Amino acid sequence: MAPVTISSVRKSYGSSPAIKGISFDISDGEFITLVGPSGCGKSTLLRMIAGLEDITSGDISIDGAVVNDLTPRERNIAMVFQNYALYPHMTVRDNMGFSLKIAKAPASEIASAVERASRILGLEPLLDRYPRQLSGGQRQRVAMGRAIVRNPKVFLFDEPLSNLDAQLRVQMRAEIKQLHHNVGTTMIYVTHDQIEAMTMADRIVVMRDGIIEQIGTPLDLYDRPANVFVARFIGSPAMNHLEGRIRQGPGGPEFATGDMRLPLPGGTPPAETAILGFRPEHVTIDPDGLPVTVEVVEPTGAETQVVGRLAGQPVICAFRDRLSLKTGDTLHIRPDPERLHLFEADTGNRLNT
Repeated sequence: MAPVTISSVRKSYGSSPAIKGISFDISDGEFITLVGPSGCGKSTLLRMIAGLEDITSGDISIDGAVVNDLTPRERNIAMVFQNYALYPHMTVRDNMGFSLKIAKAPASEIASAVERASRILGLEPLLDRYPRQLSGGQRQRVAMGRAIVRNPKVFLFDEPLSNLDAQLRVQMRAEIKQLHHNVGTTMIYVTHDQIEAMTMADRIVVMRDGIIEQIGTPLDLYDRPANVFVARFIGSPAMNHLEGRIRQGPGGPEFATGDMRLPLPGGTPPAETAILGFRPEHVTIDPDGLPVTVEVVEPTGAETQVVGRLAGQPVICAFRDRLSLKTGDTLHIRPDPERLHLFEADTGNRLNT
């Protein structure tokens, strides 16, 4: 186990910056997830931590030592890729123990390490099989087992579940979280799937265009997104956003767009342009509420999602009830006043604390 420190790290490809001077600390034994859209720099950052990419400037430290000039092997990290990277001609047992064999570890040490890893991951019945004889989830467990036997200071995961079907992804999320609980090693996990990030991480690092937009626990980011980008990226379905203005109404501050008026907490400052956010699940049906013109009704079994328009702008509402609605109907909703989010229109930054 080891803490990791990222200090003013930059990465450029020629004149094109990929990582633009980011800094943050990862505690010993912490599970950190890097999320963001394709091209945001999360995999590049992970590869720099691993030593697979050179750093243009800045420092990366593992367990208190700067590792900029160390090879991947010298950093004592283990990386799990999305494509498993197993040797097809080797059994599961030989795949898992291969790195120790290359390091010329004693056969008894290799056997003991493989036995421990296979026990943690439930691979004992599969040790004499070849990768072609395994399912996708089993192959990914073997890839994790190969990492465990090295007893690394840090585990790095690069979108390890992207090749699995939905049911297997759910199962493997639980297994990786259980692995972290069992071994207690620092883990850095890259994904574009915010559901993976929300369900697995101690803290999430949200990235965009080579910078960090926000760092926090999953619920911090969900409840108090720092800006519009984070608000839209975290949560499924995404947060609704209405463009309008904040003005002083007859009863106090209100958000206005088109013919819609929504009361706001006292003390909310006026703004000529602002964005109001509310999550689809944070609304209730109210006959005196805001009118939504229904466009699409999506029953999922567990809930009913309604896609429509409010004051001419698109919104999604999610209800636990099964509703009898059709296109063209009008649904009146009331957003939870305690869970409204206000953002500056120009910068996208959060207005309300």
